[in-house]
Amino acid sequence: MTDYFAQVARVLVSLPRDTVQAIADRLWQAYREDAQIFTCGNGGSAVAASHFVTDLAKNVALPPGARRYRAISLVDNISLLTAYANDMGYEHVFSEPLKNLVRPGDVLIAVSGSGRSPNVLHAMETARALGTSVIALTGRDGGEMPARSDLCLIAPAESMQQIEDAHLVVLHHLYLELKARAEREPA
Repeated sequence: MTDYFAQVARVLVSLPRDTVQAIADRLWQAYREDAQIFTCGNGGSAVAASHFVTDLAKNVALPPGARRYRAISLVDNISLLTAYANDMGYEHVFSEPLKNLVRPGDVLIAVSGSGRSPNVLHAMETARALGTSVIALTGRDGGEMPARSDLCLIAPAESMQQIEDAHLVVLHHLYLELKARAEREPA
């Protein structure tokens, strides 16, 4: 068990801090511009995407009367997700809702440990075509996500569990960074 902890620690230490900072800066810009943040992912990545939205929407302590974060997880509407999967194919479950909701200047955070999930990649293409910034969290060699994103953080690991652990740590860090900024610099 201690080997696993050490392995995860090595992954976390090797994450590019400048990329994490650039992601925090882009999400803060989105807040200041009243843009919306969308997230998507599959499996454990879906849970991370949903969890991050919960942290942003509920937990960021803003000054009284301040505007809140506008954040939506595309994985959380099971009836819509299954309707698109059934009628159009699973690769459209995130891209089609984006067409209804996204505006230029919004941000999509796409999470995929492999970087090869067709539905996540399709959402990234749709978001970019609609003028939305795309932030990718992935692992291994990044798959197809780096070429389809504005900012891409690759957790340098082969183990999906270690990749998912790293993503959740990064998302918690981003939440804490955004919370601290909101307390220091109200928009």
